[in-house]
Amino acid sequence: MARAKKVVTIHVRDDREKEEFMRELQRLRLPAFIYVHGKLNDLKINVQGTKEEIREAIRRIREIHNRVKAKLYPDKRGFYRYTIDDLFREAGASVSTPTLVKTLELLGETVEVRESELVTSMPWEEIVELVRTLGEYLSEISIQTTRQIREVVLPVAAAYNMEPEEVIDLLVELGLAEWKEDKFKYELVKNKEQALETLINHLKGEENED
Repeated sequence: MARAKKVVTIHVRDDREKEEFMRELQRLRLPAFIYVHGKLNDLKINVQGTKEEIREAIRRIREIHNRVKAKLYPDKRGFYRYTIDDLFREAGASVSTPTLVKTLELLGETVEVRESELVTSMPWEEIVELVRTLGEYLSEISIQTTRQIREVVLPVAAAYNMEPEEVIDLLVELGLAEWKEDKFKYELVKNKEQALETLINHLKGEENED
């Protein structure tokens, strides 16, 4: 099949966008051969291959550039869009989506989930750091907890700057969780929503006393 080549130009606002785009580009496994020549705010990408390979490569290059812009710059409403898999990969950690969503809500951030995409008011660097923190907390308590109790403990620990063990102890003290000797795990006594509401009301009450 005949080989061809095409040059596509990507415009970037700053070095941050350029670096993020180049990192994503390096992760791509493209059917076509590409090489990049960078200027100040432009990246010229030379794409070589069959017409079909070039078409597919350019489509994917533009796709990742759109993803990079969506996560680095807020839209008119002030929201960023993140692919959840990208976020977990960048953080080197992962937690359940409900855990992440509840944590963002407790921190006062706007958040919604659209299929595999997270739309939120929290900037990229901050949310990557938040996921890392949640991942560390998860590793500390995963063996001794059920998924349900983790989805209460992790958001509260992150939002109220507490150690996960402290949150578990408080849940037990409030009669919201108990240690199951036969399973060697802590479990919620009430459902997740009730436990979370009661726990947060208790913490807010303590804040008001202070």
